[in-house]
Amino acid sequence: MLNISHNTLNKKVDLSGYNAIQKVIHRKHYKYFNRFLKVFTVTVFIILFLPWTQNVSGNGFLTTLKPDQRPQTIQSPIPGRIEQWYVKEGDFVKKGDTILFISEIKNEYFDPNLVARTGMQIKAKSMAVTSYEGKVKALENQADALVNERSLKLKQASNKLLQSRLKVQSDSIAFEAAKTNISIAERQFDRTTQLEKEGLKAVTDVEEKRLKLQETQAKLIEQENKLLASKNEVINAQIELNRIKAEYTDKISKSQSDKFTAQSNQFDAEAQVTKLENEFTNYEMRNDLYYIRAPQNGFINKALYSGVGETFKEGDQLVNIMPSDYELAVETYVKPIDLPLIHLGEEVRIQFDGWPAIVFSGWPNISYGTYGGKVVAIETFISDNGKYRILIAPDPNDHEWPKIQVGSGARTLALLEDVPIWFELWRQLNGFPPNYYQPENAKVSKSEKK
Repeated sequence: MLNISHNTLNKKVDLSGYNAIQKVIHRKHYKYFNRFLKVFTVTVFIILFLPWTQNVSGNGFLTTLKPDQRPQTIQSPIPGRIEQWYVKEGDFVKKGDTILFISEIKNEYFDPNLVARTGMQIKAKSMAVTSYEGKVKALENQADALVNERSLKLKQASNKLLQSRLKVQSDSIAFEAAKTNISIAERQFDRTTQLEKEGLKAVTDVEEKRLKLQETQAKLIEQENKLLASKNEVINAQIELNRIKAEYTDKISKSQSDKFTAQSNQFDAEAQVTKLENEFTNYEMRNDLYYIRAPQNGFINKALYSGVGETFKEGDQLVNIMPSDYELAVETYVKPIDLPLIHLGEEVRIQFDGWPAIVFSGWPNISYGTYGGKVVAIETFISDNGKYRILIAPDPNDHEWPKIQVGSGARTLALLEDVPIWFELWRQLNGFPPNYYQPENAKVSKSEKK
């Protein structure tokens, strides 16, 4: 019935006789419910002012701290064919243990005596180098002998030239003496002739003087011929000197040319020896590469090629190995909006997959089953999944991490500032990022710089 009048029905009508009123009117539970609501409200209000640790969460997996401790594949630097396996999957191998043996598939390396025959070629070429060295020394000695011989020949020719010049001087003096004699003979002849005309000399005296004049003229011509012959000898000596120079220059040049040719052949043979030695070393190392060995201690995880006789190319992955000695680390990813909040040395709580844990993200102190870690590396370039990679190492001041296999999943919580719960709820409702902050050591360094 609608209450649209001022008449109060409940005061005029007795409701106590109704069963429904008797079941409800005498119960006190609404008083307890009101008390509960009051206590709950006060409790919620108090909880809103409790501290809450802001954090940046991420999902990742277990890896190793150092790159050389992570799972790796063993490749062959040469192409080949599998001949024999020495291990099976799951075996433990030490560094240097043979994993498998391969053989050649290139025809230039089929010869089983390739290394020995290359060594024989090196010996032959080395002997050729020795022969060329001997030839070069012989040609050097020959050139030295020619130089000495040329020096002696030039001295001999110079002496002969000097003798010829001295003879020219001697013949010139004799020629001048002959000229003097003929002038004397002519004066004597003219004087005798004049005296014969005057009757002071006989005709026989004139004939004697004429004969003497003719003899003197003949001696003059003879001395002149000797002088010209001496001059010719000087010219011949000069020609001989030039001929000796030209002849021995040609011989010495030819000897030096032969020596340089021998040296060129020697250097070429030495280059071939060096090339053959390089090939010899390469062949020896290539033979050693037929045995694929373990690069470090570890376990054989998976054979990527199976069977015998299967061929592979250069650089193909043959087998996967997991190192036995490693330091665990967690590789996780954070969003770009959270990257400025992550710093080196940041404390992180980690929950491992398959390991029991009770986690309160805002109250890490009362969480159970999480382990401590510290940020040791932050990637400076975004990954393919649109997030930044973070590497976390175990915290030496926290509990030791459990023995979990590399590759297991992990959830990380990077701990930030402590804020009231009401502030965190307000931040979450508005979609704001956590408070930007700097670690204490960074603040101290900034104050020191100031």
